[in-house]
Amino acid sequence: MRLLDTFCKAGGAGKGYHRAGFEVVGVDIEPQPHYPFEFIQADALEFIAEHGREFDVIHASPPCQVHSVMTKRWGPGMVDTHADLIPATRAALQATGKPYIIENVEGARSELIRPVMLCGTMFGLELDNGAQLRRHRYFECCGFEPGLTPSCRHTGQQSVLVCGHAGGRARRDGLTMHNTDDRREVMGIDWMTGAELSQAIPPAYTEWIGRRLLELVP
Repeated sequence: MRLLDTFCKAGGAGKGYHRAGFEVVGVDIEPQPHYPFEFIQADALEFIAEHGREFDVIHASPPCQVHSVMTKRWGPGMVDTHADLIPATRAALQATGKPYIIENVEGARSELIRPVMLCGTMFGLELDNGAQLRRHRYFECCGFEPGLTPSCRHTGQQSVLVCGHAGGRARRDGLTMHNTDDRREVMGIDWMTGAELSQAIPPAYTEWIGRRLLELVP
């Protein structure tokens, strides 16, 4: 099955779908030199409208800054500078008639329809010292029901924070800012820069969704 990976960035989501068995094509308005599959630079919503029906399923990760906890901590002025693209993305996806997934951050949960939550602890994403990836992401799934998720298990005291830049061993809000190698390891991503990691979905999340989708969609 062919999957269109829109707002794809450097390909964390796309890698997971590829591992599940999809042929993946990525689209983003910005150049993505590290994207690991076929890449097309284009406006995601325009591309969905023009070519979405050519694919079996579509994934979309519209920009999350307007819903981001970190953005809101910078002040309301920062939130106002970012558009909420979830409604427009959903409308474009629904117009194709294809199964789709919309992914976004925890702050966007109320904007998504019956989303499922995935966390790194569900997939054993942690460092050798036990520091866990507690990265919650929400997925609205249309055209299939992903079913029961694995258990989310936050244990121990350390969490790997993957946002902003990977600055040495400074601390932010009580969480260790691990270096880029640590962040790559815990995310299961070895091809991205530190900045690209901060916007990425761990491939384990979309591999799980992709396998469920392949089981349920004819």
